[in-house]
Amino acid sequence: MSKVLDDRQDWKPVIIGKKKGASRGGGRPPAAAGVGVPGAVAVSKGAGNRQRAGPDNYRALDSDEAGPVKTVELSLSRKIQQARQDKKMTQKELATMVNEQQRVIQDYESGRAVPNNQVLGKLERALGVKLRGKAARAAAPKVKK
Repeated sequence: MSKVLDDRQDWKPVIIGKKKGASRGGGRPPAAAGVGVPGAVAVSKGAGNRQRAGPDNYRALDSDEAGPVKTVELSLSRKIQQARQDKKMTQKELATMVNEQQRVIQDYESGRAVPNNQVLGKLERALGVKLRGKAARAAAPKVKK
């Protein structure tokens, strides 16, 4: 049985590299000259550590041309805070009611949060006030400058 398997095995070494006549010098590459392996490819050490500049679109991603991220307006954050205080709730109680973390409520009330319609919808239902749309803008108190 083992004799049958041995006949099917190919035990010849496989050399990956250029064909014999493809090199410019006509012979073997310099690194393989002393080794005695015809057509072996030389690998230079340390060549992979060079810093290279990426394509232009990578540089565009790194720049701040897109502008700052839009956060919650001050009037909206004050409206959320006022509605929560009118219901005599803490930020933690409101967060539990809308199934969000307390940090999310803090961010909305301080104006650091990026507006999310799902979270605003939950807050509207929990607080009983309109926070989105034309009705919310019309009912928003005027802030003196």
